[in-house]
Amino acid sequence: MLPLLLAVAADRPTAGVPAALGAMFAGINDRPGGRRSSVSRVGVPALAGAAGLLTGSLLPAAGPPGAAMFVLPVLLGVLGLLAGALSSTGPVASACGTQLLVAAVIGAGMPLPEPGGERALLFLAGAGWALFLRLVLPSRRRTSGGPYRYDGEREAVASVYAAVAGLLRAAGGTRAPARRAALTAALDQAQDALSGPRLRRYASSAAERRLHAQYAAALPLAEAATALAWAGEPLHGRVAEGPLRLAHAVRTGSACGPLPAPVRSDAGLRALDDALLAAAEAFDHRPGQSLRTARGRPGLLALLRRAFGPAGREYGLRVALCCGVSAAVALGLDHEHWYWMPATAVFLVKPDLGPLVSRVLSRAAGTVVGAAVFAGFFALVAGPLPMVVAVVLCGALIPVATRHFAAQTAVVTVLVLSLVLLAGEPQAAWGRVVESLTACAIVLLVGHLPLPGQRGNRVRDAVDTAVAAAHRYLRHILAHPQDGAGRGVLRRDAYRSLAVARSALDLSAAELPPVAGRTAEFEEVAGALERLVDTTTACAVHLHDHSAALPPSHAERIAEHLAALDAAHRASARSGVLV
Repeated sequence: MLPLLLAVAADRPTAGVPAALGAMFAGINDRPGGRRSSVSRVGVPALAGAAGLLTGSLLPAAGPPGAAMFVLPVLLGVLGLLAGALSSTGPVASACGTQLLVAAVIGAGMPLPEPGGERALLFLAGAGWALFLRLVLPSRRRTSGGPYRYDGEREAVASVYAAVAGLLRAAGGTRAPARRAALTAALDQAQDALSGPRLRRYASSAAERRLHAQYAAALPLAEAATALAWAGEPLHGRVAEGPLRLAHAVRTGSACGPLPAPVRSDAGLRALDDALLAAAEAFDHRPGQSLRTARGRPGLLALLRRAFGPAGREYGLRVALCCGVSAAVALGLDHEHWYWMPATAVFLVKPDLGPLVSRVLSRAAGTVVGAAVFAGFFALVAGPLPMVVAVVLCGALIPVATRHFAAQTAVVTVLVLSLVLLAGEPQAAWGRVVESLTACAIVLLVGHLPLPGQRGNRVRDAVDTAVAAAHRYLRHILAHPQDGAGRGVLRRDAYRSLAVARSALDLSAAELPPVAGRTAEFEEVAGALERLVDTTTACAVHLHDHSAALPPSHAERIAEHLAALDAAHRASARSGVLV
């Protein structure tokens, strides 16, 4: 870790601590995928973290002298309310809110000699260095299909074609619903990888435009595969060979060559054949096509309305309580490293890390293991160089450790304890264990507290969004069956919203009964919604093929699913117990 090494070499190890923290958060926020999309995944939260570090350094002076024990928990609670509300609007916002709040806690509690502005700049330097390495270094899985900087995007697009083949193979079997969900996840990941920040709305190079064209060619294939799976009839194995060859062509950058054509016996197979022909043309003859791959992002007012809606207020209140209570407890007990407790609580309260009890148990186990490793290692060595080595090694392990929260916690524990020593504070491995376990208990308690009003606004919001997207998709199919471009955008929106709702519902069902509540009604809503969206896709394929009215069988299925969805949605609204 170059910034930390430079700080130690300059005999200013404390200056390397904010830089190492910035790099650590950058490693935690980064995920496999496109390099350009990592700019928003890593860079935007880094800016939030720097602002939090600056804000935190000013908090101790905000109240009257000697009143920090009373003022700091209140200020951190207010900041937690705002950060938590903003975190509910999306994954990048969640990383921003968490990083802002954790950095503010560290800035208020860690006794560094550098002023707040310098800490923020050092934090950005560490995150910027990690982001720079992410952008310029080749990936571990190097492909031969073009510039290495597009390896993540290429793999994401290839995964879409592989998922189409998997769904075609599963058609008519019990695994078809799971394969359809896997196809949705692959499309979401590819869309995110290709829609990173840019000055223009369009791709800027021939290699990138080719990837965009290949992604666009996969969308009609996904539609046809979904319609064929909806029909419930097994397909010949030859049908999946074409998408598999296209996946190989994306990965290697080679031409796709001749593709095996399915028998054009019904609307779904004809749509699949047409999509394969269009894909072959896009792969072999149109490498320079420029294509938008994502819908427009919501504006600032829409994000603020969502942040301060019921779901944002509910999550923000829990974050505020966890952060404020843990800070008050730590300051009341006069812990030397009081900031550890609220920082731990902020990480634990994040719902995108799994069910609450699982998060708490993983955090406790990881902290104990990390503290034991740290204590054993530094019982044998001393001096700043071993601490720097430990920080560098842990930083390299973070991308691997993020696969499990307990492993990530163990690695981060060793890294943080090393930084504490570099900052000039005494070694406190077992104090870290005690304070982390106390924070776990606080989060477990606050996470199960009954709050005013209805519970479960996060799931309710996700389901309502998915229902609205499904209705927009159906209305467009019935009114404009030949509008392929508009149909594709609305189909992606419907399936993506459905995946978010299903994920929120599955997470809720995994919680303890006081949190999970009654989820049977929403299981019915999600099932009815999935059947409606799949039937709408089958209708879209039929209408595009025949240019005529829906056959009675399709119309009856649509009416049946609409009635089931309406009944399930009304039943869930009447229950009043949503999570």
